[in-house]
Amino acid sequence: MPAELAALICILFILYLFWLDMKEDDGNSITLWIPMVWMFLAGSRYISQWFDLGGGISSFQMYQEGSLVDSTIFATLIMFGATILYQRGLDWRQLLLRNKWLFFYFLFCAMSILWSDDSLVSLKRWIKALGDVIMALVVLTEERPYEAIGTLLRRLAFVILPLSALFIRFYPDLGRAYHMAAPMYIGAATSKNSLGQICLISGICFSWSLIFQWREEIERGGAPRVAVSLLFLLLVAWLFYMADSATSLTCWLVVLGLFLAGRVPALANRPRVFVASAAIAVALLGVLEYTFGISDAIIAGLGRSKDLTTRVPMWEMLLSLDTNPLIGVGYENFWSGERVNAIWRMYPGIIQAHNGYVDLFLNLGLVGLLLIATNILVGIANVFRKLESDYAVALLQLAFIVTVVLNNWTEASIKPISNMFVILLFGIMDVSGQESLEEGGADPVDQYERE
Repeated sequence: MPAELAALICILFILYLFWLDMKEDDGNSITLWIPMVWMFLAGSRYISQWFDLGGGISSFQMYQEGSLVDSTIFATLIMFGATILYQRGLDWRQLLLRNKWLFFYFLFCAMSILWSDDSLVSLKRWIKALGDVIMALVVLTEERPYEAIGTLLRRLAFVILPLSALFIRFYPDLGRAYHMAAPMYIGAATSKNSLGQICLISGICFSWSLIFQWREEIERGGAPRVAVSLLFLLLVAWLFYMADSATSLTCWLVVLGLFLAGRVPALANRPRVFVASAAIAVALLGVLEYTFGISDAIIAGLGRSKDLTTRVPMWEMLLSLDTNPLIGVGYENFWSGERVNAIWRMYPGIIQAHNGYVDLFLNLGLVGLLLIATNILVGIANVFRKLESDYAVALLQLAFIVTVVLNNWTEASIKPISNMFVILLFGIMDVSGQESLEEGGADPVDQYERE
């Protein structure tokens, strides 16, 4: 098939998916397009990359200084998002009290700008990270927030996944990259791991929809949406195979197991038993790892070496560098200056530790790590309390948290303009009690019915 014809079919398919989705829209506001654009750019490529506006700037210069075009786009989206939140008249005092640990984390990040090597770079990245929070709040303060999350992630997949398949199959210059002369399939993203992450997020969305909603969808005439979910799960599986992103695939399989376990009546009817079972499973895994080192077998089964493709030695080298173990070197400031030159002599071209916890430690020290850990634990506690009332929604939030926690073992994704950070915010943020939710009835997505 000619590439031009394939592109036309792909575009028509995407338009049909949007038409079908908007025809069955559940009342989401037009403002949902703001976080949609934000997450599309974060999950695929920035505007300067889509239109080749880099002007010969190296990837490291782009990382350090950014592009004026991209900065303008993201600043505009942040202003639109902030305006939307202002117009919704949120109770900011209550919001901050309910999410005080997230506030403390961002406050500490702002304070760390004072001891950063390059305070301006840290400030810019801090503002972009606030943009992630603003986008998450725009979604979570919709009248039906969890339906809004489903709509957002579904439409994101409608664009990026078909384009990725098109680029890989018909436009290799766009859909493939090369590392040590070996091809890597990146689709509409910038790397195979970025493609893996968008497949992971899409896989969570469509898996949850099928496992917890398919009966109600069919009863209310939504059979086409069920068919689309099945089709996109097949597309996700194929793109996982092409991208060979072991971390994201593992996360998806874990979440799939979580959802399937959540459908077991003995657990679904007794959320406390589900919590206890989850705790026992985690403890058992810990014992097996300590006793038999099962992670080596899992890593080998995924086609990776025991040192995670040289990442463990790299982590050891990074942690041996001169940084402040308590407060780090400043928000998102480790990968700058002379440190990068020293690192590149051993590991050319890397701009992250490929471990979110190592990256956090290097940038923000133990204080930053503890603040993130506290946010995650508080988020999990809130999810467990919600299991009694909004069972399916609570499992979706738990899946988001578990996904980010696991993903950051081999990828640094608790970063500005990161879709993984956005879904973590979906999982841990508490926006209950806001006026906009009360007026709309704070009704979660059709939850799995229990006795």
